[in-house]
Amino acid sequence: MWYETEAQSHLEIKYPIIQAGMAGGTTTPELVAAVSNSGGLGTLGAGYMAPEQIRSAIRAIKGLTDAPFAVNLFIPSPEHPREQEQSYIETGLKLTERYRQKFNLEPPQINQVEENFDEQLNVVLEEEVPCFSFTFGLLPMRMLQKLKAQNITTIGTATTVNEAIELDLAGVDLIVAQGSEAGGHRGTFLQSSMEQAMVGTMALVPQIVDHVDVPVIASGGIMDGRGIAAALMLGASGVQMGTAFLTCNESGAQDVHKEEISQSNEADTMITKAFSGKEARGIKNRFMEEMADKNDAIPPYPIQNAATKDIRKAAGQQKNPDYMSLWAGQGVRLSESITAKELVDRLVEETDALLR
Repeated sequence: MWYETEAQSHLEIKYPIIQAGMAGGTTTPELVAAVSNSGGLGTLGAGYMAPEQIRSAIRAIKGLTDAPFAVNLFIPSPEHPREQEQSYIETGLKLTERYRQKFNLEPPQINQVEENFDEQLNVVLEEEVPCFSFTFGLLPMRMLQKLKAQNITTIGTATTVNEAIELDLAGVDLIVAQGSEAGGHRGTFLQSSMEQAMVGTMALVPQIVDHVDVPVIASGGIMDGRGIAAALMLGASGVQMGTAFLTCNESGAQDVHKEEISQSNEADTMITKAFSGKEARGIKNRFMEEMADKNDAIPPYPIQNAATKDIRKAAGQQKNPDYMSLWAGQGVRLSESITAKELVDRLVEETDALLR
C-alpha cells in the first residue's frame, strides 16, 4: 500500500501524514492527539513555550492518545553582543511604536527574547517523547546523541538541497523538504539570501531525494490527496501539512485567523519578516504592507518577534486581523473547517482512490 513507506515505518504510524508543528498556540493537545489517533503524526509546536508549559502540554497529549506524536522546537539564533542586542531591541521598539500607540500599549520591557533551548529539549528527553522535529538550523551533535540514546526519532527541516545534505550528514532520521509554498516561518539556515532558498515543492523534493540517504517528507502547498499522491510520485516518503490542519475544529488558531484563511486565495499570501525578523509566509495585511519599505531596518529574529508580541496579542484580543501574524500557505483556497479525524480520513481516501 502507498502508506507503507520508510517514514511510516520510522515513525511507527499508520499513515505518513505529519501535522506541522505550528507554534503560537495552534497545535493544542486536542489537535495533536486527534491527528495521532487518526493514524498520522500530530506535532506540538513548542518553539515559544516555556519548559513547564511544554511538559504540561506533553502530559495532556499523553492523556488523550497512546499513539506516537512529535514536539517541534526552534534551533537557537546566533547570540549577539549585549550592546548590539540592546540596539536591535531599541530599533524594533521604535519601528513598531506607532502601532503600540494605536492599541494604547506601554513599551514592553524586553529582558528575554528567546526561550532556553537546552531547557526545552530536556523536557522532551525527560518526558520520553517519541519524535522530535526542529527547524532554523542543525541540532548540536551533543543533543542529537542524547535523542538517539533514547531512541527518539529526529526530523530536521531543509529549504535547499545543501541544507538537506548537511542534515543527512549530521545524522537525522528524516528530512522535511519545505517548499516555498509553505505557510509560516521558513526553515532556511544556510543560504545567504532568502531568494536563493525560495524553491517550490515540486522542484525541491525530487532533488533532495536524489542527494540524501534518509526518508524525505514533502511540505508546502499540500492540502489534499492530490498533493500527497504527487509528493509520493516525486519520491517523498510522506508529507507534512500545516495550513490544512490550521482550520480544523481542534486547532487553537483564533477564529479571526481561520476566517481570514477561508476568505483568502493563493494570491493573498506573501513572505514577510515584519512580525518576527525571520521570513515567514502569511496572509497579507496592513502591518505587513506598511512595514515592507522598512525591511532592511527590521532587527533579526527573535528580537523583532519580541518587539511585536504585545501588538499581535492586542490585535488578537480585539479581533483585528490587520496587525496579527496570519500564517498560511499558498493552498489556502483548499482549506476547510472540519475535525482533524475527518481531514485525515479524507486524505487517506483521496490518496487511495488516486493511486488505485
